[in-house]
Amino acid sequence: MTDQNSLITELKAIVGDTYVVHEPDDLIVYEYDGSVDKGLPLAVVLPDSAQDVSLVVNAARTHRAPIVARGAGTGLSGGAVASEGGIVIALTRMTRILEVDVENRIAVVEPGLVNLELSNAVSGHGLYFAPDPSSQKVCTIGGNVAENAGGPHCLAYGVTTNHVLGMEVVLADGSIQWLGDRTRESTGYDLRGVLVGSEGTLAIVTKVILRLLKKPEAVKTLLAVFKELDDASAAVSGIIGAGIVPAALEMMDDLCIEAAEASVHAGYPDGAGAVLLVEVDGLSEAVEEESEEIQRICRQFGPMEIRTATDAGERERLWAGRKGVLGALGRLAPNYYLVDGTIPRTKLVEVLARIKEMSVESGFPIANLLHAGDGNLHPSVLFDERKPGDTKKALEIGGRILELCVEVGGVLSGEHGIGLEKQEYMPLMFSEADMNAMARLKPAFATGDLFNPGKVFPTGASCADVFQAAVSKVGPGAWI
Repeated sequence: MTDQNSLITELKAIVGDTYVVHEPDDLIVYEYDGSVDKGLPLAVVLPDSAQDVSLVVNAARTHRAPIVARGAGTGLSGGAVASEGGIVIALTRMTRILEVDVENRIAVVEPGLVNLELSNAVSGHGLYFAPDPSSQKVCTIGGNVAENAGGPHCLAYGVTTNHVLGMEVVLADGSIQWLGDRTRESTGYDLRGVLVGSEGTLAIVTKVILRLLKKPEAVKTLLAVFKELDDASAAVSGIIGAGIVPAALEMMDDLCIEAAEASVHAGYPDGAGAVLLVEVDGLSEAVEEESEEIQRICRQFGPMEIRTATDAGERERLWAGRKGVLGALGRLAPNYYLVDGTIPRTKLVEVLARIKEMSVESGFPIANLLHAGDGNLHPSVLFDERKPGDTKKALEIGGRILELCVEVGGVLSGEHGIGLEKQEYMPLMFSEADMNAMARLKPAFATGDLFNPGKVFPTGASCADVFQAAVSKVGPGAWI
């Protein structure tokens, strides 16, 4: 049993009174992340260094209090929710860019640094950081590492793991270790790769060595507007089938268009059933050739119009609707449950049609936002949590969508992670032997279930129960 007063006293001795939050009214701010899950922590600590994190881990271990590492709280699978209470370590004071090596195109940063701020900081050197989640104006590098975040440009440039060279971490025994290196290749086991996407269950990241890319010579952004969603889906298959891999290939359906237009006035025409946002970059000649070919392919499917942008201001306007659409959904309903699954691109038309059927049958609107180029779906089930039973129904619809993704040869997550919300669906993809093999990683890191317990692996609770709180599966054969 944790002695709350004693633990809080120890935490204050480590980081100072100002940086320990423990009053109930103040803790509510940390009850949520970007998902529908909730869990009230015992205390929130805001460390300023790896040494602070190490001391907090030691104190938590002594008091047998679980730890949840947290960045900006923009995650969408419940990964930063303290479902079993304990301590939240909020890394938002650790925001420093410690080094920029222009010649070798790397940066060393702390985990609380906001994603977009890195690209802004190195822009003058002609460099940028490629992973760009939709929340990049607020999400943190540490959170991106924990969830292996992607974004619109991951189609061409890969997700976070493709841009992380090494990291400093605090392990469950409080020790501070470096994994990986400043180069792309290092000898031995790839423990860096193991940590990226582990959702804070194995270690706490305190520094990250990141690969930077050179800004492309030319960029062109195209917006293709279609009357029907099926035509936009077919255009996606046509573009990829032609051997073109754009930097980004995004799609929004009519509900997303309605919300975005009302919010940011993106100028989408009335009656549009879907829009494709396509971006190509590289050498000027190649960009011109690819953009012309993409327009030719889109015209085969009867677009209402095609717009192009070549300067930064025009591109920003075309991207405004896409980047702001999730926040804009609040104009259509008080709540949304955002599902994250990935399917083969050839199944887009079929899967989107079946999702529409689910919407009609259930009476719940479903807005579809897609990283269409790599088949990463983000259907958002719109609902009102104030109506009894609506949250449970929304989660059930989300579960059916995940089952559909796996059924057609896809996977449970493209970039948001498993967290609380998808753990009960893990057996759709993995056998008992698979999950036992994965679960052995935690004992290998000797976490003692200290870090982010009750996440990723099935708990035995139903989907609806998980939304309220997760209870770890215990006893023989336990996952965690």
